[in-house]
Amino acid sequence: MKMKMRSALPFVAMVVGQIAQVGLTLAGKKAIATGMHNFSYVFYSNALASLILLPASFLIHRSANRPALTLSVAGGFLVLGILGICFFLSIHFFSSFLVQVVGYAGLTYAPATVATAILNLIPGFTFVLAIIFGIERFDYGGWALWAKIIGTLVSVVGAIIVTVYTGPAIITSSLSSITPQHLLGQSSDWILGGVLMLIDSVLAAFFIIAQALILKKYSAVLILMLAYCSIITFLSLLASLSLEHDLSAFSLQSKTRLLAILYAGFFGAGFQITIGAWCVKMKGPLFVAMFHPLGIVIAAIMGVIFLGDSLYLGCLLGSLVIVIGFYGVILGKAKEDKIVEANMVGSLKSPLLQDGNEEPNVLLP
Repeated sequence: MKMKMRSALPFVAMVVGQIAQVGLTLAGKKAIATGMHNFSYVFYSNALASLILLPASFLIHRSANRPALTLSVAGGFLVLGILGICFFLSIHFFSSFLVQVVGYAGLTYAPATVATAILNLIPGFTFVLAIIFGIERFDYGGWALWAKIIGTLVSVVGAIIVTVYTGPAIITSSLSSITPQHLLGQSSDWILGGVLMLIDSVLAAFFIIAQALILKKYSAVLILMLAYCSIITFLSLLASLSLEHDLSAFSLQSKTRLLAILYAGFFGAGFQITIGAWCVKMKGPLFVAMFHPLGIVIAAIMGVIFLGDSLYLGCLLGSLVIVIGFYGVILGKAKEDKIVEANMVGSLKSPLLQDGNEEPNVLLP
């Protein structure tokens, strides 16, 4: 019973994490709508998360069982956050810092339903990167491999549908303007926001793979997340001071901003990203990425109810195509896991059979 509960824990954690992610998307959209700068929002939320993780990380990872912090591991911590700045300097690397900044920029233009739907491309991108970095096996023939490849391509098609095709409104918000000018601007913003969220999906996949590579060398998840949040806090502060000259963008007098930052600090970097890192350690990067499509339904409901987003046919159809592709990837992954498990059982049985055959020979006179 305990073994079943323990094996189910990563699944439950990822479901809760996806619910928190949708809330994080909505909270960020609300805060940015008040005029808050992307960098300022990232700074405040990660600073709060750092304060939360500081005592928790050293309390759980005591010095007795804490893995050694080598120079290469420390460099990995630094790379996880700094590479985002390199992107702005025209060096083509990606990181979690840019994931947050580009993601919140995309929220400025895209409805929460569109943003969450496009983010469901993360499993496909993660699968491709996992193969490139040697984390995912590519030596299996048959339909399992093709299920993952076709599923990835189908997900890309679904994201394109969500991005370029609006279609008629299935649910029209009473808060939305119905003027032609608004509809024209909404279509343009829809595409721009979709492109930004597509870039964010690629960056998020890079971040998941980077987590997996670092956690192989340094297994203390909370200390990794503390280093990550601290670096992001420092980088976003520098960017805010350099790019934002209006001090009102840093103001927390707005209750909307304050509540959004509190939510992002506790349930964003402090909870959702930490849960994701723990599941990467326990189950691997593709397991974590496969749970992103759960946010489609939650985002659609919460976006319409709380943000006044309209639900359009293009978003619904594209989301459906993405989910179909997603489950194709899951099907292929499940088949490969069964093959690996069968091979492991076979390798364990072989020595036992050999030992059983050898013992009678020893006892013969």
